[in-house]
Amino acid sequence: MWGETVLLVLIIVGMIAKAPLIATSACVLMVIKLCNLTHYFPLIERRGLELGLLFLMLSVLTPIVKEKVVWSELKDSFFSWPGFLAFLGGILATYLNGDGLRMLKNQPELLLCLVLGSLIGITFFGGVPVGPLMAAGLAAFFLKLINFLQ
Repeated sequence: MWGETVLLVLIIVGMIAKAPLIATSACVLMVIKLCNLTHYFPLIERRGLELGLLFLMLSVLTPIVKEKVVWSELKDSFFSWPGFLAFLGGILATYLNGDGLRMLKNQPELLLCLVLGSLIGITFFGGVPVGPLMAAGLAAFFLKLINFLQ
């Protein structure tokens, strides 16, 4: 019953906060739970992140395939400060995401905190919820920083 309550709260808060991805995700999980299709939960848990990242990567690469970005622009971006910083950002983000994924596997109880933090970021700061993984990566970084400073 606890799981359904959390999902219902996420649906309501997601709708109020204008976070359709969170509300829809909670709705899908609620339907799976209520239709007694819970044998799909391990599959979703194991492969859902990969599937989400696949669609995110498809979305990011589509402008290149549609030739909205030409080769000369891509080449020039590698030799610019914004391109170099984007390159470094990609390295840092993937490193942090790896730490975040490990943290979520070891401490899954933190996921609700990450989702609620994302909702506050959406509601009050105009943020975009690309997923809890980056939030987990930042949380893992902050935890490492605090442990280092102690």
